[in-house]
Amino acid sequence: MTLEDLGYNLELENYRKDQNLDSLSVGRVISEHKERYIVKTPKKEYDGEIIGNLRFTARNRSDFPAVGDWVAISEFDDDNKVLIHSVFPRKTIIERQAVAKPGEKQIIATNIDYAFIVQAVDRDFNINRIERYLTICNSSNVKPIIILSKIDLINDRELSKLIDTVQKRIKQVLIIPISNESREGFEKLKENIEKGKTYCLLGSSGVGKSSLLNNLSGKQLMQTNTISESTNKGRNVTSHRQLLVLENGGILIDNPGMREVGIADSKDGLEITFGEIIELSKDCKFKDCTHTTEVGCAVLKAVESGEIDRSSYENYLKMEREKEHFETTVAEKRKKDKAFGKMIKNYKKSNYKKH
Repeated sequence: MTLEDLGYNLELENYRKDQNLDSLSVGRVISEHKERYIVKTPKKEYDGEIIGNLRFTARNRSDFPAVGDWVAISEFDDDNKVLIHSVFPRKTIIERQAVAKPGEKQIIATNIDYAFIVQAVDRDFNINRIERYLTICNSSNVKPIIILSKIDLINDRELSKLIDTVQKRIKQVLIIPISNESREGFEKLKENIEKGKTYCLLGSSGVGKSSLLNNLSGKQLMQTNTISESTNKGRNVTSHRQLLVLENGGILIDNPGMREVGIADSKDGLEITFGEIIELSKDCKFKDCTHTTEVGCAVLKAVESGEIDRSSYENYLKMEREKEHFETTVAEKRKKDKAFGKMIKNYKKSNYKKH
């Protein structure tokens, strides 16, 4: 195995030299759990620990390493440990609004080329959730591919109807139906995995991501579990993110199932995901139209006529409100931080005069 097999390229190598990091080794973070890292190199996998300077200069959580990151490392006294000195610039960042932390973002994975959005067809199938994942991918400039799993649990007519329903709302995104039991659809899926490209699995608990990973790798790498009979929801057996290199050369990052997919500052993502609504909004009577109650709203007119799917329209409004709330929260936090900093500065100044 080489660094190139893990996705390393000339641009990263040039950065390494420009920053005088060429005396250090390079690795890729393949697992992260509460500031515990596993770093993969062509030789082996190491337990990684960030150096004090990197910890103290970090302004927020996003400055710490994340799964998918390239890092400059040095070997520790222990053969199985490395020190992480620097995080290389990220090509892409998939992130969501942090759970229970208003105004903060959480990185899901970095340096991703494609995202497999996995949705099971048998239980709480939800196109709104797919649109949420699409918005996150579009915000990150990551190409999405929709995977409809567990197709062995429905008949061909039901599957065809489901695919038509998705295609009416979500256009120009590849949809691949698969069965982890019969392996149907896996040949088409493998055809869309390129050597040296990094793929990310996104989806709720219980949609079959771990089974998918096991089938693609040909090994029982991940524990799988059944759906809870009492709640009809998946039990989350993936507790942290990790990265794996597949036999065909593709690089795959698995993620824990996400119960919440909060939208952060995703203006570009919303514009791409809901392109038809954005395009129609140019014909609205008022430039600041909210597309809710205004007279002369082209979007509302399209919804009433059936040109725009009502559920998609309502999902767009909900995510737009989330985005605006997130941006307002960030602005308020910055204002408070600035006021607090000014107060400390004035306190130090007055204290200095007294002495």
